[in-house]
Amino acid sequence: MNAIVALCHFCELHGPRTLFCTEVLHAPLPQGAGNGDSPGQGEQAEEEEGGIQMSSRVRAHSPAEGASAESSSPGPKKSDMCEVCPGREGPIFFGDEQHGFVFSHTFFIKDSLARGFQRWYSIITIMMDRIYLINSWPFLLGKIRGIIDELQGKALKVFEAEQFGCPQRAQRMNTAFTPFLHQRNGNAARSLTSLTSDDNLWACLHTSFAWLLKACGSRLTEKLLEGAPTEDTLVQMEKLADLEEESESWDNSEAEEEEKAPVIPEGAGGRELTKCPTDSSLLSDCGTWQPRKLSVFKSLRHMRQVLGAPSFRMLAWHVLMGNQVIWKSRDVDLVQSAFDVLRTMLPVGCVRIIPYSSQYEEAYRCNFLGLSLHVPIPAHVLASEFVVIVEVHTATRSTLHPAGYEDDQSLSKYDFVVTSGSPVAADRVGPTILNKIEAALTNQNLSVDVVDQCLVCLKEEWMNKVKVLFKFTKVDSRPKEDTQKLLSVLGASEEDNVKLLKFWMTGLSKTYKSHLMSTVRSPTASESRN
Repeated sequence: MNAIVALCHFCELHGPRTLFCTEVLHAPLPQGAGNGDSPGQGEQAEEEEGGIQMSSRVRAHSPAEGASAESSSPGPKKSDMCEVCPGREGPIFFGDEQHGFVFSHTFFIKDSLARGFQRWYSIITIMMDRIYLINSWPFLLGKIRGIIDELQGKALKVFEAEQFGCPQRAQRMNTAFTPFLHQRNGNAARSLTSLTSDDNLWACLHTSFAWLLKACGSRLTEKLLEGAPTEDTLVQMEKLADLEEESESWDNSEAEEEEKAPVIPEGAGGRELTKCPTDSSLLSDCGTWQPRKLSVFKSLRHMRQVLGAPSFRMLAWHVLMGNQVIWKSRDVDLVQSAFDVLRTMLPVGCVRIIPYSSQYEEAYRCNFLGLSLHVPIPAHVLASEFVVIVEVHTATRSTLHPAGYEDDQSLSKYDFVVTSGSPVAADRVGPTILNKIEAALTNQNLSVDVVDQCLVCLKEEWMNKVKVLFKFTKVDSRPKEDTQKLLSVLGASEEDNVKLLKFWMTGLSKTYKSHLMSTVRSPTASESRN
C-alpha cells in the first residue's frame, strides 16, 4: 500500500511533531534525498526496491533547543503543515488532493510529570488515494486502536508506580501559584520509551506499522475486467446463487422437521434425515461435484492418445452435439477424470453430469453419465444414434496403446471400447469447431496450456454465434428463410453446425435471456423495430 504510517506528538511548547514513521519504498532513494533532519533523528532500513523504510525521531528535545531551532528557520514552520485533533481522543479524516489524505487517531498517554498528567499523541496514515483510505477505515481503526491500547496499558503501569512512590497532585497544589512551565527548570520532556518503560518500543512500533501497511495493502485489490462477463461466468454465478438458496431452504426445512419430528425410542427403526440429498443423480444439480486432485486423464490431447484418433473423434462429436456420453468402468476416479476433461469442450451451461450411478439415467437428466460395468443399459439406448458408450475393461496385455502415448502407466491396464448407434464416418465433415480442436491437438508445437486457451477462444467465438441466432429466432421471431441467410453469414449453415448451435443455445444464462426479453418488450425497442 502506498502510504506512510506515523506516530505524532503534540508538545506543550512546540506544537505537533512527528516522532516516528514507516513508509513503503518502491525504489532506492537517490543520493542527497534525505529528509533534512538533524543527525541522530532517524534510521533507515531495507532501502532496496519494495522494502520498508523506518524513520524515527527519538531524541528528546529540551524546550530551549526546540524553540531556537524553530525560530531560526525561515519560511513556514513544520507545525504549520501538521493537522491535529485537539481536545478529545478518537479518529478523524481530512486532507486534499494536493497534500494527500490522512486518517488520524488521537490518544493520550499518562505522564505523572506532564500538565494534566497526560500527553497528546496520534497515529496517522497518509496516502494520496482518498477512496482507498476511506474503504480501509474500519480495518485501520481496529488495528490502530489495538496499538494504542497496548501503549496506554504500558504507560498506565508506569504512571501508577510513580504516583504510588511520589504523588504529584499534592505537591502541585502546594505550588499552585508558581507557573507550571518554570517548575521544570529547563529539563527536557520525557520520551515515550520512558513513559512506557519499554526499550524496544521503536522496533515494536516499526514492526506493527510495517505489518499494517502490508496487511492493508493486500485487503483491497483492483481487478481489471475487459468487457462484459462471459456466458460461463454468468452461468457459474447463477448456479452459485441457486446453491445458496437451496442450502437455505434445506436449513429451514431441517429446522421445521426438528420441531415436528416425533421422539423415536432407542432401537426403533427410522430413516436418518440428511442435509443434502444422497441421490447421486442430484450431485450435478447441486454443483457439489469437483474433479479429483489426481487426474487420470491429463488433457484432451492425452485422452486422444489413449483412445486413438478415430475413437476420440467419435466421442468428441457426440459431446459437442449434446448427445449422451456414457462411461462404464469399475474405476470411479477414471470416469470422473474423463468427464473433467470432456466438459472443457462445452459451455458451462450445457454440462449436466452424474459422475457415478447405480442405474441408468435418461438423457434429459444428464449428458455425462458414469456407470458400473454390471449396470444394464436399455436396448433402445444401445441402438440410439444419440448415445455414445465408452466401456473400460481390464487389458489382457500391456501394449495396447498407440505410438506416442505419454509416459504414464496408470492407464496401461485398461482397454477402451467406444461404440455408438451412429458411428461418425472418417470422411464426415463434422462441426467446424471439432475440426479446429483436432488441428490444435495434433499440432505438437502447441503446449497443453496454449491448446486450453485456444479452446476457450473457440467456445467464446461459437457462443457469440449462439447469441446472435437466439435473438434472431427466439426473440425477433424471424422466418426460416432469413435464418438460413444468417447461418450462411455466420459460417454455420452445415447440418452439424446447426445442431451444435441449437444445443449450445440451451447453455445461455438466464441473465442474458431475461435481458434480451426485457429489451424487446420495452417501448423504445418496439419503436426502433417499427
